[in-house]
Amino acid sequence: MAAPRILILRAPGANCDAETQFAFERAGGIPERIHVNRLREQPNLLQRFQVLVVPGGFTYGDDVAAGKILANQLAYFLSDALRQFRDAEKLILGVCNGFQVLLKAGLLIPPDEDGPLATLTNNTSGHFDDRWIYLQAAPGNCPFLRGCERLHLPVAHGEGNFICREPWFLKGLEQANQIVLRYVDANGKPGPYPVNPNGSQGDVAGVCDMTGRVLGLMPHPERHVLPTQHPRWTRNGLAEEGDGLQIFRNAVEYFE
Repeated sequence: MAAPRILILRAPGANCDAETQFAFERAGGIPERIHVNRLREQPNLLQRFQVLVVPGGFTYGDDVAAGKILANQLAYFLSDALRQFRDAEKLILGVCNGFQVLLKAGLLIPPDEDGPLATLTNNTSGHFDDRWIYLQAAPGNCPFLRGCERLHLPVAHGEGNFICREPWFLKGLEQANQIVLRYVDANGKPGPYPVNPNGSQGDVAGVCDMTGRVLGLMPHPERHVLPTQHPRWTRNGLAEEGDGLQIFRNAVEYFE
């Protein structure tokens, strides 16, 4: 079977699209960066691809709220095309700003009649946080995380605080195995800041939709694809690959 094609969605302010393209090329996929305006003009372009990625950055300057403007574009102009894409058992990934976009567009957790059930808001530290963190994976039925256990990846965000409208909904996400990534320390234990860099309820770092095929996460796997991207590789020794590469490889191998 031919290598899967990956659509990396570009928008004003997105700044991780080239790194995401490199990561998928390294994993054996065929990525292509396409601007959101082109996709709005030709929604059928999605049919050529097997994976859709909304990369990190600061789309539209996060002027309204992080990812909100791009989320509105997806919700109001591309919702039918995106639902068809997802229902065709294809994959959707949102990283950092892309996580914010997918969540606010209702692609990860659909809103109810009263509005969003969960969102990503300002870090409880009150400032932008740029650091390396540890993650504990609970892959469930999420193909992106197959075989993943502990990951060491960087975060870089000011609005990564995952909160639910009601406490019972967080428990519901846990019971449905939709919380697939949590912040932990080097020993796999939860903890306060800086272990949890943004104050997320339940130490949530990533969630998937009910199918498992739509994943959003705040840390940046595309920034730890090569082992030399780790800040301590000269002290700890050179690993075979960066921790983030497995996420992209899993997406490619899902279609093989």
